[in-house]
Amino acid sequence: MPMHINPEFIIDATLYILLLFSVSTWTLILFKLWQFQYNSHCNDRFEKAFWLLPQLSQLKTLPTDLFKGSQSRLAFEGLTWLEEHQQSAGKILKHSGNSTELLEQTLRVQLQQEVQSLENGLSVMASIGSTAPFVGLFGTVLGIMHAMHEITSSGSTSLSVVAGPIGDALVATAIGIAVAVPAVLAYNFFLRRLKLQRTRLENFVISFLSVAVVPQ
Repeated sequence: MPMHINPEFIIDATLYILLLFSVSTWTLILFKLWQFQYNSHCNDRFEKAFWLLPQLSQLKTLPTDLFKGSQSRLAFEGLTWLEEHQQSAGKILKHSGNSTELLEQTLRVQLQQEVQSLENGLSVMASIGSTAPFVGLFGTVLGIMHAMHEITSSGSTSLSVVAGPIGDALVATAIGIAVAVPAVLAYNFFLRRLKLQRTRLENFVISFLSVAVVPQ
């Protein structure tokens, strides 16, 4: 390590990075908990109202506060495509081909957008969970190197002199692990929730196609 670099500064910077990781992790956890719960609640409300409609064309008569979940956006996108298709079928390439397959493709594209919205932040959790222990280990290695240098400078190798600095250096590893564990657990939890939400959206797409009257 170059002598002009202060080891204590690097060790402190490592701890601040871990603190930033921790704050980011818990911020994401709270936000994703709210996002998944809110989306699920909105989907429940919309789905209940949707299947009580006498016909699909009356979708836009539903209250605007029901159009806040991923299922409502899927249905709205599907209905919008149907209305455009009635006016543009056979006139532009966008509406040329098998109508049912075109509608399904439109719904699948919207579904992917909804899934991507729910995925946002999960990669950050995964990255923090995998890198935080190594950042902590990096701080520990630098701390031990610094401690050994101080011990050598003091000329004493007694346990009271050695244990303190090395113990302080190991704190970085402990903090790195403490930061990583919640990130990994949260990532796995939200990944499971994401799969459930995606399955529900895919089932809704199938149900929507079954009731949509597609002009040929």
